[in-house]
Amino acid sequence: MIVPTPPSKTRAVQPLFQIADEVGRLLSLPVDKTSVRKTKATPELKNVDHAKRLELLGGAHSIQGEALRGQRVLLLDDLYQSGATLNAIARLLKEEGASLRSLHWR
Repeated sequence: MIVPTPPSKTRAVQPLFQIADEVGRLLSLPVDKTSVRKTKATPELKNVDHAKRLELLGGAHSIQGEALRGQRVLLLDDLYQSGATLNAIARLLKEEGASLRSLHWR
């Protein structure tokens, strides 16, 4: 299953969701855009230093339901600087019983 990270800001079209959908189509894998949710608003993190980023990400996400339990998950993010967002969500997914694969690019 492919899981994109939740966006930090609302847009009519989310580019990462489009990427996830296309990767899912090409690999014949389902895409889950709803199980990982933001629990609190965070600013865009691309211009925030690492220490502040970790502070802002604390408690910022949750896993809803059990759709990801026991699933092999490819976690996607569209911006990779420190890996803080991927690591925070990966910890939650592992706690929920998911098996992870990550993909990031610069």
